[in-house]
Amino acid sequence: MSSSSDATISDAAKLWLKRCKAYGLERATLRSYTGHFKHHIEPKIGGLLLKDLVRADVEDFLDDMLDTSSKAMTKKVLASLRSILTHAQSRGWIEHNFARDVKLPRGRRHEEEKVIPTKGEIKLLLTKAPEKHKPIIVTAILTGMRSSELRGLTWDNVDLKKGVIYIRQRADRWNEMGPPKSRAGRRDIPIGSMVRETLTEWKKVCPPGPANLVFPNGKGNPETHANIYNRVFKPLMVKCEIVDGEGKPRFSIHGLRHAAASLFIEQGWSPKKIQTILGHSSINMTFDVYGHLFHDAEADVALMEKVEKDLMAA
Repeated sequence: MSSSSDATISDAAKLWLKRCKAYGLERATLRSYTGHFKHHIEPKIGGLLLKDLVRADVEDFLDDMLDTSSKAMTKKVLASLRSILTHAQSRGWIEHNFARDVKLPRGRRHEEEKVIPTKGEIKLLLTKAPEKHKPIIVTAILTGMRSSELRGLTWDNVDLKKGVIYIRQRADRWNEMGPPKSRAGRRDIPIGSMVRETLTEWKKVCPPGPANLVFPNGKGNPETHANIYNRVFKPLMVKCEIVDGEGKPRFSIHGLRHAAASLFIEQGWSPKKIQTILGHSSINMTFDVYGHLFHDAEADVALMEKVEKDLMAA
């Protein structure tokens, strides 16, 4: 084990990953953290001595990442680097965590615009979905559940009489069940008559299995995200002609979550209620993703008219 005088960022990262594993973090999370280290941090700054690290090193590292990776990935890697250095700080290897001083630029002009399904597209998906796959499409669009939550949903957590779905677990990419993504992810989602009726009929023919899943594969076991995309979602998008110039789906399965949010906003639901239903960890996340949908152009014009009239009347 390296001493504090010759410990590198790689040394600190390996100890941090070991601690994360000891804390029992999900395999998918550990895989992401390990990827951040192996593919980005270790090749570029892993050999730097912790005692020699300065803010400029972190700034240069992030600038280099932004040139070769997306802003979203850079943000995730920065979060991992902060945690690595925080752990090193707790061991007395460094006095100051320079990664916490560095902020990514807030500008978004280079980010891809999120594709929000139109009401026409939503109706097409609901009406053209095959009977076998209609339950998961209807539930996804009208509840805003994540793919992992749909795949991990059990009949024990669906109360068709009360009209409530209880989100208590999710399936990761290896189909292992675990708790929701965050404390906010554990929530109760009310469902309307279309979802209730669809699930009531589906329950009669749903493939049985030991996990009592609502949307299992044909053998009653957890379905993978890839199979849902390739066997259900993609063919449906092509059938509905909701594709780009290359014939690829115009949005991903996650777009169904955006569809739900747009419907909630159109109904005048408060941002706080939408945050709760979608399971966002903060109201800021809700505004960051869907803030533009809350704008009412006609109301804004009327407000400007009032500003002018009040000014001239003063």
